[in-house]
Amino acid sequence: MITNRIKAIFALTLIAVMLTACSSKEPKEPVESTEQAYYTGAKKALKSNNYTQAVELLEELESRYPFGRFAEQAQLDLIYAHYKSFDYEAARAAADRFIRLHPQHPELDYAYYLRGLASFSQDQSFLDRFLPTDRTKRDPGSAKESISDFGILLSRFPNSQYADDARVRMVYLRNLLSAYEVHVARYYLKRQAYIAAANRGRYVVENFPKTPSVSDGLAVMVEAYLQLGMNDLAEDSLQVLALNYPDYPALGKDGSYNIKRSKVGVKRSLLNRVTFGLMGKSEGK
Repeated sequence: MITNRIKAIFALTLIAVMLTACSSKEPKEPVESTEQAYYTGAKKALKSNNYTQAVELLEELESRYPFGRFAEQAQLDLIYAHYKSFDYEAARAAADRFIRLHPQHPELDYAYYLRGLASFSQDQSFLDRFLPTDRTKRDPGSAKESISDFGILLSRFPNSQYADDARVRMVYLRNLLSAYEVHVARYYLKRQAYIAAANRGRYVVENFPKTPSVSDGLAVMVEAYLQLGMNDLAEDSLQVLALNYPDYPALGKDGSYNIKRSKVGVKRSLLNRVTFGLMGKSEGK
């Protein structure tokens, strides 16, 4: 009898093990797999600055529920999450997609603003976030894209809550672009490519009239025209320089132009250089 009882217990145990093994092979749904759960998790990740996780959850939400009630907001949040993850190309791509899919969305201005921010930050390296660097010596392509994005924002949504910040950034970017053009113009002067230098200087004067680099652009024109023997054009440029920037370092007290002193350029503080004229001291302007 004892033997039969042992056999019965063994049989029951074996059946239980087999049932457990079978049930473990069945696919299990995630504990939280609803649209609401994904979106709530993504918002929590954003709030805790866990942007990588936020991107993953938002992309999964959009993949599972492309027409759900959180789909549009998830696409908008995804732009921000990419931007905060320093993935600026992905942020621009997400913004482009949102703008294309939702041209009448009430928060379309935010999408344009984020796209501008992504372009604004695109050419910054890791060190740029912590150390002041001279961005005037880099390709200004992303700066031009950023100006275009902010320009569209201001044109279409002049009363947007992001308009004031966009205007400030555009001033900074225009100062950056004009300083870049002067840097290139001075390079051409050193290479004795005087026509190219004069054209760059004129471009600064004509396209960036309210930036701190205009005086340098005029000085480049004076020097380039003098080297080319175009004395009339040099004199015209000199008169404009002397009238608007009488304290420019290359100008003598009698209004003459000193080429040697022009190579020194305008003396600026470090703060003035890294903010492209927005802050700090600048002599001769």
